[in-house]
Amino acid sequence: MDYQRYSSQFKEAILNKLSQSGLSVRKFAAQEGIKLSTLYSWQKQFNTSGLNVSKVSSSDKWSSEEKFAVVLETATLSAVELSGYCRVKGLYPEQVEAWKKACIAVNTTTKPTKRTKITPEQKSDKKRIKELERELSRKEKALAETAALLILGKKFDAYWKEKEDN
Repeated sequence: MDYQRYSSQFKEAILNKLSQSGLSVRKFAAQEGIKLSTLYSWQKQFNTSGLNVSKVSSSDKWSSEEKFAVVLETATLSAVELSGYCRVKGLYPEQVEAWKKACIAVNTTTKPTKRTKITPEQKSDKKRIKELERELSRKEKALAETAALLILGKKFDAYWKEKEDN
């Protein structure tokens, strides 16, 4: 006879999982690989002993650190191993997957960079850069104007030279 002894914490976790699953006891027993009669006896034991199976989701009892630890522990597990792990911990594989996605989402969001205080030296550098850019722009305009005048002067001279030759 293959007789296993389960801790009361495990039994309570399974009964919590059953109450949250929305499945019939028969379907849940088949899904979890636990005998139907065993589940009924656990329900009777917890109802008569005054222990109350919590209706609160078992994941609500887990801290962020514990959830992250579960994600790390289950990262390399196959689907079958994950199901076994979840059965022991009283979790659903979907919960672990959701926790994993939450961990990834938190680590991929970009946080706005904090503005650092601008030092007086940086202020004076910025001011100097703006002055130099303005001066460069003014000189470029003056150079373009001079080049245009030179070209016009040459064209004017060429025009009058042609007139004189005729």
